[in-house]
Amino acid sequence: MPEPKFRHADDERWHEVRAIEIAGRRASVWEKWLEFSPELLCLHARWDPGMMVHKHGHNSPHVLYVLAGEMTCGDVRCTPGMHITLPVGASFGPFVAGPEGVELFEVMMGDPRSWPADLEGFAKLLAERRAVKLPDPPIELPEWLEDTRK
Repeated sequence: MPEPKFRHADDERWHEVRAIEIAGRRASVWEKWLEFSPELLCLHARWDPGMMVHKHGHNSPHVLYVLAGEMTCGDVRCTPGMHITLPVGASFGPFVAGPEGVELFEVMMGDPRSWPADLEGFAKLLAERRAVKLPDPPIELPEWLEDTRK
């Protein structure tokens, strides 16, 4: 019989999963993986101020909830309390973290890997903000999940 699982975020480490250089500094997306199974990924994310992520979609239903700070998702300003639902096949973004960064709670129900959309538009956004996408930091994924970020 299945049993509930309990994990406290304070007991988990931050994983740097994306990075850019902007205004001479590194800005990153950091995640604490609270549940990571083939059926479910639950995470606490922290984005550094000004961090940007390209427009993309996911291979499973995905929800985000803004806990603190702010970001834009496309043309939508997302502040604490904003909930975003992304159905399979839809894309959203680009994302830009606000001046204080942003904290999110995210849930993906199935394969959490993403696929890019509008990379040309993202290249233009990076150039406008004098930012450069850095190589994706190495991450330790579960053995059953291949890293397809490249």
